[in-house]
Amino acid sequence: MGALPDARDPDRLYYPKAALVWASIDMFLLGLGSRRQLRLESRAAGFLANLNAVAGTHLETAPHDDTLVYYYNPLEPEPFAALPVVAVRRLIRMKALDRWRLGRAFLVAIDGTGQLFFRERHCPYCLTQKGSDGKTRYFHHVLEAKLVTANGFAFSIATEFIENHDPDATRQDCELEAFFRLAPKLKAYFPQLPILLLGDSLYACQRVFGLCTRHGWGFICTFKRGSFPALFPEFERLRDLDPRCRLTHSCGAVEQHFAWVNDLDYEGHRLCAFECREKRPDGKAYFAWLTNAPLGPRSVVTYANQGGRLRWKIENEGFNIQKNHGYALEHAYSDQLHVGQIFYYLLQVAHLINQLIVKGSLLAPFDETLGSLKNYLRLLAEALRKPIAPEAWDTEAARAFQIRFS
Repeated sequence: MGALPDARDPDRLYYPKAALVWASIDMFLLGLGSRRQLRLESRAAGFLANLNAVAGTHLETAPHDDTLVYYYNPLEPEPFAALPVVAVRRLIRMKALDRWRLGRAFLVAIDGTGQLFFRERHCPYCLTQKGSDGKTRYFHHVLEAKLVTANGFAFSIATEFIENHDPDATRQDCELEAFFRLAPKLKAYFPQLPILLLGDSLYACQRVFGLCTRHGWGFICTFKRGSFPALFPEFERLRDLDPRCRLTHSCGAVEQHFAWVNDLDYEGHRLCAFECREKRPDGKAYFAWLTNAPLGPRSVVTYANQGGRLRWKIENEGFNIQKNHGYALEHAYSDQLHVGQIFYYLLQVAHLINQLIVKGSLLAPFDETLGSLKNYLRLLAEALRKPIAPEAWDTEAARAFQIRFS
């Protein structure tokens, strides 16, 4: 946080930027859902003392929510994008996430989601869509790269906002074009990190395959017949010719039937296609993927169950949690677009912190201890309204123990 810019007059400062940033993170950390609610919570006796403790400040009054916006308003969002990246980079260097690698690679899911929706134009960069009633709707989407794990972590490591910046463009900005702006950021943030991208069928295209090859990334993308009218029938034809490329695997009450074909040629790229047919007590399911990794009997189950299937973590543990479980992702925290984007990055920091706490051994077993995420956020907010003993903030004493993942 010390590296964040500050455009305010230094001779007139009362609130250090660390206190303002931490107050903003608290708004999301406690699931308050709006700046107004933060203003009300900050009146509690212990809130200011705890804010001073975590921010390393000595304020006599808590900052007003308008003071937060006053600090952010003259700034660009990009410096704040580094905060969740620095946090995840630290976890990687601590080897805290190593157990959830697939081979050497970390799983990074790519997907877009709706962030803001308006009935009237919000700004010149709004995306537009005309409904069946003839009315135009305005909205903002965002593309996320999240490091996901089998135990349910979904950490933001790169973000690209989907916006119409070119007024002369004949087409609106879209998720795929945003990906080609996001990919260089991801490579710059983690230049040596072994990455396995997880994407839906939108990313199963020659341009994405070529970019992954240049960056040295692996990928697993959803494989659909409609997206590959020539390649999918070829996969089915070759699949039926080689019985050695088949495997049956039992996973509890679920029976999985795998088949794969290596060395499929697609516009100069050597791909592997694989499928999983599931028989469940409640019915059947079918999944198919494309990857640039050669597969065999030992790896196909892993790549399916611990790779391709985990793409949904970005939807469930990522977007769904941030929209419906206290973070209010779809709430406009400012009428200024760039300030709202700064709040978006701070939301990602708060979500990361809460994930570490919820899945840490301190609260294990979480379901029995607190019951639900909503209950946890409520109890955390109640705790931070009251003064916490000074020794609880002693970072040197905290080094005596570790909170491990449950």
